[in-house]
Amino acid sequence: MTATITKEQVLKALEKVNDPELRLNIVDLGLIYNVEVTEDNNVGVDMTLTTQACPVGPMIQMQAEAALKGIPGVNQVDVALTFDPPWTPDKMSERLKKARAMGLI
Repeated sequence: MTATITKEQVLKALEKVNDPELRLNIVDLGLIYNVEVTEDNNVGVDMTLTTQACPVGPMIQMQAEAALKGIPGVNQVDVALTFDPPWTPDKMSERLKKARAMGLI
């Protein structure tokens, strides 16, 4: 019997994916809107970008897919881009918000 993939495993894998312009991971940036894992270990992720015109958007999406496929036991992966709701800095993790407030990022 294959172990069930967890949302925590998915988010941990996605933390390895950075926005190359901001050099921050997509989870802390708040770009991950939804994670679904089926009983068959298929993983679906809804994510956004900091802007619809992000020139590296396709690259980030491919890196996210590759990170998810690297989780042992994952079957199919679907990373869908959405811009509803639009991303704002309010979606960042508390850690990044504090760093931003201190002028570190």
